[in-house]
Amino acid sequence: QVQLVESGGGLVQAGGSLRLSCAASGRTFGRYAMGWFRQAPGKEREFVASISRSGGTTAYTDSVKGRFTISRDNAKNTVYLQLNSLKSEDTAVYYCAARFGSQSRRSADHDYWGQGTQVTVSS
Repeated sequence: QVQLVESGGGLVQAGGSLRLSCAASGRTFGRYAMGWFRQAPGKEREFVASISRSGGTTAYTDSVKGRFTISRDNAKNTVYLQLNSLKSEDTAVYYCAARFGSQSRRSADHDYWGQGTQVTVSS
């Protein structure tokens, strides 16, 4: 069992930055690929970024490439998402998710989810 707790969301002006954190419980964090997803009002949950178990491989959806950076610290059982150059269309609830084994862009492939953290970008 893995419990995930996100933090770091908030209200920011367009062009600003935020850093989201996702703290995981348990001693098997390094066995899980991690992903960040987001869901805007009235829209389906969408993939944002993922990172491999070692942190050596990352993937991003096209709309955030060059602006967002995913990273992890396995010693701290934490995955991060740095959000830069934020746009109003980035407004959503952001969720972290854990998948045993390799990365995936599909939300259905993930085993555990956090409760989400709200990011609101004002224009």
